[in-house]
Amino acid sequence: MARSGPGRRGRRGRCGRCGRGALLACAAWTAGWVLAAALLLRAHPGVLSERCTDEKSRRILAALKRPERGAGPRCSPCPPRDRLSPSFQCQEYRGGVLVGDLCEDLCVAGTLSYQRCLYYERGKKVLQADWRGRPVVLKSKEEAFSSFQPLSLPDDAAEDGGQDFPEAELLLVVAGEVRNALGLELPNGSLGPLWPRRRGRRRLGQLATLWSLVQQEEFVLFSLLQDLSRHAPPVLGSCGHFYAVEYLAAGSPRHRALFPLDGAAGAPRGGRGQAKAISDMALSFLDMVSHFDDDFSHRLHLCDIKPENFAIRSDFTVVAIDVDMAFFEPKMREILEQNCTGDEDCNFFDCFSKCDLRAHKCGAERVNSNLQVVCDKIFRHWFSSSLRTSAVSVPLQLQLRDAVQECADPRGTSGSAPGAAPDVFWKLQRLLQATQRELREAEK
Repeated sequence: MARSGPGRRGRRGRCGRCGRGALLACAAWTAGWVLAAALLLRAHPGVLSERCTDEKSRRILAALKRPERGAGPRCSPCPPRDRLSPSFQCQEYRGGVLVGDLCEDLCVAGTLSYQRCLYYERGKKVLQADWRGRPVVLKSKEEAFSSFQPLSLPDDAAEDGGQDFPEAELLLVVAGEVRNALGLELPNGSLGPLWPRRRGRRRLGQLATLWSLVQQEEFVLFSLLQDLSRHAPPVLGSCGHFYAVEYLAAGSPRHRALFPLDGAAGAPRGGRGQAKAISDMALSFLDMVSHFDDDFSHRLHLCDIKPENFAIRSDFTVVAIDVDMAFFEPKMREILEQNCTGDEDCNFFDCFSKCDLRAHKCGAERVNSNLQVVCDKIFRHWFSSSLRTSAVSVPLQLQLRDAVQECADPRGTSGSAPGAAPDVFWKLQRLLQATQRELREAEK
């Protein structure tokens, strides 16, 4: 048998080194793509969202509207394109599996009808519908009722349809779920908006429906805020896991003023009208920031501030229409307090903290603020350049631009901590009120 000489061993060694190098290069290439994909998903979480289609949306609502066995052909004749036929009966609703004060309109009377798909994102379904001539939005965190974790009842309670399930025990279960969702300990009296209002043969369906809704953080937050905040839309009703809120046109970077102004009171015309509308909206944003900071037992942090998550009413009141990334202080601290190797690991969307490099732990306290992010992502668009109207004096426009810059980027002006200085709020409010005075004077 031939022996391997030095040259042969050398070639094997070089090939071994070459193979290891290629393997390392391949691993580095793969890691680079994984990192790029992770950064893309973090910056644009909707890239893997389902395509929002009318066909899929109708099918989602039709799942609540299956005809009962023996009720005839499934689609004979098929319902009209824009309205699911009232003759279709909700199998799950009729069977008591789910309930809701909108189910009769959706399943029987046909007075709640699908209009168009607004968006799907990470399982969440948002649809526009017409309810007795009023535009509403139907929302659910999941597509199917069965996707939610069922409420576990003792065997004897399940057998009697949940009639004898102790009220006190149900309160504890619901309060625990709310605590998990919001990070808050709420008194029993504050759970009223979530509570099934009557007992009866559908009690088991009431409990199952309640449980599917309290697993949706946005529903819980809207329900608890609806009598406390003008900056959150009230919940109008629900059917199963879908709940309805008022329809308000969302903002978009495509709009010159970020928000559609056609439906606003005294729709603005020309540069002066738009300047008036922008100052009204900006003052409402400041009111919302102050309200969320100071008017509850804990500060409410908005971690996803962009035009698409807000809308304006006809009186220019700003409304937070998407609060999936809104957290009260206790929950915010829990989210931020994570392991880290640098400050960039402590950024949770628009909510930032700092990394303690000795403990490799993110601080539990947020270092930026709702006001700073509003200034950065909303006010910069409005005030970084001139308001394009001679009705507002140039010195005032420049002061407003500088105040927005100071608010959005306090490091660049004062070298201070990342959070906007408290006095910049009052400076912005004063300048916006002065803008409105000048605009009123120009109208005389």
